[in-house]
Amino acid sequence: MTAQIIDGKQIAADMRAELKAEVAKLKAQHIVPGLGVILVGEDPASQSYVTAKERACDDMGIYSDDNRLAVDISQQQLMSLVEKMNKDPKINGILVQLPLPKGLDESEVLLAIDPAKDVDGFHPVNVGKMVVGEKAFLPCTPHGIIQLLIRNGVTIEGADVVIVGRSNLVGKPLANMLIQKKPNANATVTVCHTRTKDLSSHTKRADILIAAAGRPNTITADMVKEEAVVIDVGINRIEDSTKKRGYRLVGDVDFEAVKEKASLITPVPGGVGPMTITMLLYNTVESAKRAAGIDVSK
Repeated sequence: MTAQIIDGKQIAADMRAELKAEVAKLKAQHIVPGLGVILVGEDPASQSYVTAKERACDDMGIYSDDNRLAVDISQQQLMSLVEKMNKDPKINGILVQLPLPKGLDESEVLLAIDPAKDVDGFHPVNVGKMVVGEKAFLPCTPHGIIQLLIRNGVTIEGADVVIVGRSNLVGKPLANMLIQKKPNANATVTVCHTRTKDLSSHTKRADILIAAAGRPNTITADMVKEEAVVIDVGINRIEDSTKKRGYRLVGDVDFEAVKEKASLITPVPGGVGPMTITMLLYNTVESAKRAAGIDVSK
């Protein structure tokens, strides 16, 4: 059996089309969702992400206020810009692109963002609300993973889910989201990490296996249960002289071997990755609706 490939690009495109139609309806009510972005320095990966975000906002009709700042900006200047965005009614969401250059305090900057505009879902207020099951902005990559599962007909409720990786960006929030007593959750979740003994004993019982370890070939075929759903969050650069750029991207899963055993699997690239910006835009539209007094629970 060869696994069905979960097409993250297509699912992201479908969601963006839905959001574009929603933005058009909001604009008819004179409501224009707005996203403010702060990029400090010239990190190539960060620049690529912000540029992709700009194109997505333009395509969907979302107002975009992009601020590309010199690497030597002071902490106070950065904090002042965040505060300006907090007060700007045209801005519904604020994204500070991480990592920030050395010398800048990331924690102080993220804490300064108004939780009502924290569309990354990193502020402790939103994290706390997520943990206790209240309405909150959900972190984009974990939320994107859940959307991939839902839109591929995967039953989450009652599933045995194993997450390999305990980062604050993916592993921890995803585990909290999946154990909630609500639809598209109610899973039994195990979180594994670098101190887990006998990792394969856990992964081999997973109905849904999520690899977010940040290391190539962490998950091999002998570690996967037959017909499991495998979500690969990893993005690793491997040297490859046959490629023009000198490297290729691989995930944390031995894709070629595992796809012969799994029922569903995400590729790298083209799986989880495209969902991150999409969920950021989703949160921005949600924030605009909240600001306008529109009930987002419907």
